Parts: sequence; structure tokens; C-alpha cells
Amino acid sequence: MTRVVYAALVALVGAAIAHIAVLLMLPHFSDRDAWARLTEAADFYKPVRIDAAAGEVPIVRSLDPLFYASACRFDLSDGPVHVHTPGNVPYWSVSIYDRGGQNVYAFTDRATETNLLDVVVLTAAQMIETRKQLPEEYRKAILVQAPVRRGIIVVRAFVPDQSWIPTATQFLRNVACTSG
Repeated sequence: MTRVVYAALVALVGAAIAHIAVLLMLPHFSDRDAWARLTEAADFYKPVRIDAAAGEVPIVRSLDPLFYASACRFDLSDGPVHVHTPGNVPYWSVSIYDRGGQNVYAFTDRATETNLLDVVVLTAAQMIETRKQLPEEYRKAILVQAPVRRGIIVVRAFVPDQSWIPTATQFLRNVACTSG
């Protein structure tokens, strides 16, 4: 009897390990991930609305309906990435993801003195060079040292009620994502 129980437990543990391994490998083998969908939608450094409020099928599903979002892909081999937009919304957040969709950095408007979105994403080597002689356009920007070469920057704008829709839409429409 104990052999049957032991065999059943070993089988259950083995099945659990196999299922967990498959779930963890699924994003790696998927060709319809966020990176692939953004690649179809736009080139590097071109912001794209990814929420359903843009009037089309959302690029990324399961977004909070109170947030509008825009994303741009980047490659730090081309140089630092500067993301900024004029204007303001009640709340905004920025997340940086690696190519596989893992969040590597995130912050909100509370990280700035002015609540304006102005961020520069760099590699460690680019950070050292930039700090030696800080360009004027980076003086008020948040400098983020990213542990990735290629990734996705997602900008989210909070829309507390219908009256904020035009402001949030304009905020995301004016997002600039440039390399250099």
C-alpha cells in the first residue's frame, strides 16, 4: 500500500513540475507576445497606443480601463533613448520592460519635481559618458540605467473620469521617443 501512495505522490510532483516548466517557458516560445505585436505596429522609437481607447483592438490585453497607455520599442545600441511629453495628467507612470516582457524598471510622476514626463534610458557605459558632459536637454530628465539593450517603454496616463479623456489622449499623442 505504501508503494502505491509513494508512486502516486511522485507522479503528482512530477506532473506539477512539468506543468510549471511549460508555463514558465511559454512566453519564451510565443511568437505573439507584446514585442511581436509592437513590431507589427511600428518601428523602433515610434510610440503606439496600446489600449482599447485608441479605437482598435488593444495590442496588449488586460489593461486597466482607467489608464490609457502608449509604448515604444527601443534599442540602446543606437544610443540613449529620450522619452518626454509636454503637458500633464493627474497621474502618469513609466515602465521599462525587456524584450521578453519582464519589468526591469518603473516609476511614476511622483519621482519628479515638476510632474512632467522626461526620462532618458541608458546603458551603464552610456550613463558614465552622459554624466561626464550632461547635455542641456537631459538636465531635468530622470536618468535610468537599464540592464537591457532592447526593450519596451510603456507610458500610462490615468483617466479618472470622462472629462480627462481629451487631456490624456493629447498627453499620449505628444509622447516623443527618440534615440541619440
